[in-house]
Amino acid sequence: MMTPQPVLHRYHLADGVVAFSTTRHGGYSTGNYASFNINMYCGDAEEAVQRNRQLLCQQLGISDDRLIMPHQVHQTHIAKIDQRLLVLPASDRQQALDGVDAVMTDIRGVCIGVSTADCIPVVIYDSVHRVVCAIHAGWRGTVARIVEKSVQAMMTAYGSCPTDMTATIGPGISLDSFEVGDEVFEAFLQAGFDMAAISRREQKWHIDLPECNHLQLLSAGVRPQAVTMSGICTFKQTDDFFSARRMGINSGRIFTGVMML
Repeated sequence: MMTPQPVLHRYHLADGVVAFSTTRHGGYSTGNYASFNINMYCGDAEEAVQRNRQLLCQQLGISDDRLIMPHQVHQTHIAKIDQRLLVLPASDRQQALDGVDAVMTDIRGVCIGVSTADCIPVVIYDSVHRVVCAIHAGWRGTVARIVEKSVQAMMTAYGSCPTDMTATIGPGISLDSFEVGDEVFEAFLQAGFDMAAISRREQKWHIDLPECNHLQLLSAGVRPQAVTMSGICTFKQTDDFFSARRMGINSGRIFTGVMML
């Protein structure tokens, strides 16, 4: 039997930068986790998760300790991945990454990333200071402006300038598919979003999460021409991407990663 190979949806941020989202193909997981899932917090079999991690690391040409994935909680804590964190024992490192929804680093050969299954993954690269960032923006994180806060964190930690940044918005739930209650609409309204630009009313409100995060990149100072959007709706494309809203929370997660070579 041939060894599976993860099928990655790749992005071009710059030469010397690897950026991608995993698909459902090319792994060892089964059922609603089939077949490629590396998230250990969603109920998948631990052995399958570890074997899938090994496959991805082999494809990226890195050791397992160089693949960094936080335990996300829909807040806005942003972790700087430095040499101090990388030398921690695995259990201490995981504890340090608990409650983290965005990660950033200036270390080459370290793949940082976030897990999503309808939420919006955003990756950023600063070409001058050579810094990458991966952000998990669910609706709560989006309301709390995690993308804007991540750009600011890069500026504070590394001296990054938004006009030197390139960004990609990965697969997530689309305006068509993201139906919300009045309380979610009100949360965006109270947070100062331009509701005419990001929502529409059908039987219920619909909100455009990818566009919300696109607008945050622009408001943070990233140049419009430096932002690309995948245009992939996870809810509509569950053959290739996980969707918790469509498949249930006991299903796999997409991993969107970025690494400097």
